[in-house]
Amino acid sequence: MKRNIELIIILLFTILTLSCKNEEKEENNNVAKTKDVSENLNISLLLDLSDRISPTKYPNPTMEYYLRDVGYINSVSEAFTEHVRSKKVIQAQDKIQLFFDPTPLNPQINKISKDLKIEINKGNVSRELINNTKTIYAKNPLEIYKLAIKDGNYIGSDIWRFFKTKINDYCIEKEYRNILVILTDGYIYYKDTQMKEGNLTSYLTPELIKSGNLNTSSWNTKRIDQKFGFLKANTNLSNLEILVLGINPDTKNPYEEDVIKTYWTNWFQVMKVKRFEIRNADLPSNMDKIIKDFISKKI
Repeated sequence: MKRNIELIIILLFTILTLSCKNEEKEENNNVAKTKDVSENLNISLLLDLSDRISPTKYPNPTMEYYLRDVGYINSVSEAFTEHVRSKKVIQAQDKIQLFFDPTPLNPQINKISKDLKIEINKGNVSRELINNTKTIYAKNPLEIYKLAIKDGNYIGSDIWRFFKTKINDYCIEKEYRNILVILTDGYIYYKDTQMKEGNLTSYLTPELIKSGNLNTSSWNTKRIDQKFGFLKANTNLSNLEILVLGINPDTKNPYEEDVIKTYWTNWFQVMKVKRFEIRNADLPSNMDKIIKDFISKKI
């Protein structure tokens, strides 16, 4: 009898020990899975091909603005390829792509941009593909800008509509760390997307800032009292990180930069963007670390 009791106790202890180990193993597997998911990058670039890139209308003797964009894109692609190289083959599951809104009328631009939609996974990852990705992103964007400038058909930038109708489908995927890099001077205007509700608008121009008297030291008080800002275009972007590069305020208004950044900040906050940074136009060499730090930083 005593022997039977001892056997039962040993059996129960063994079952309990195995159960705890299995639970611990399952928990570790879940942690590993979550960690792997957070390592999957889904990077999108949204280009503003409005007249801001025109060397004729907005010349810059230090470095033309479209060339700065090209430098920023190169830093993004380098951060992306460095990330892919750091992973084991079995963990490869990363994407990078480039968008415009509206789509340029030049079919050649659209053809070139298709090559910029790249997915690297465990089934196709190779040193050659990674190197080709870096090469394509160093070459194709420059060709796109040159064609857009040559056409001279600057139809504006419909960034607001992109956030309203496309961003969820194009830029956000489950089990990825979703990052959107927007290259813009901070102004938004497209002739077919001009909506206004009180002082909330789907656009932002120097003329709007001036007409709203947001060009004096009391600009923020006026903005708050009169409720100036962007109309909300989306309700929940909590799985998206955004880096805005190239803010280039009109220098005739010393408060223009603050107004632009406040518009964008409040817009992102009301749309519940997970994380964002808004940076002025600067030389690519100065922006390289900022861009790579944003992409490499995990939250």
